[in-house]
Amino acid sequence: MKDLNNPLTEIQADQFGRASAALLSQSTQNLSAGIKDRLYAARMKALSVRKAEKVLVQKPALAGVAGSWSSGSNGVWDTAGWIAPLVVLVFGLIGIAQWQSDSRINDIAEVDAALLSDDVPPDAYADVGFLAFLKNGLLSDSGDDATDSVQSK
Repeated sequence: MKDLNNPLTEIQADQFGRASAALLSQSTQNLSAGIKDRLYAARMKALSVRKAEKVLVQKPALAGVAGSWSSGSNGVWDTAGWIAPLVVLVFGLIGIAQWQSDSRINDIAEVDAALLSDDVPPDAYADVGFLAFLKNGLLSDSGDDATDSVQSK
C-alpha cells in the first residue's frame, strides 16, 4: 500500500536519485569553466553555512552490583561526589546546633551568676513594687545627687 504523501518506495526513490545524479554529472561536462567555478563556490558556501547534524552517541550501559545502571564510569567516585557534600552539610548543621546550645547555656549561667552574686535576693526581681522602686529610686537618687552637687558649688 502506497502512502499518499510519499508515492515512491525507498527503492524507487533511491533509483530516481541515482538517475538524477548521473544526468546532472553528464550535463556538467558541457558547462564552461566560469560556470563550473561559480557552482563550486556556491556549493562551498552552502556547505559552510549548513547546520551541524546531530549525531547519536551510544554509551555502553552495565548493570552494577546493586542493580543500578551505570554508563561505564567509576561508580564509587560518582557516589562519593554527591555523598561527601551531604555529609559535610549534616556535620555542619550538628556543629551549629551544638554551638548555639553552648552559647545559650553560657548566657543563662551568666545571668544566674549575676543574680546569685548580687546583694538583692532573686525573689525581689519578681516583685512589681521593687521594679518600680528601681525605676523611680535610681532616677530620683541621681537627680538629687545632681542638684546637690550643683548647689554645693
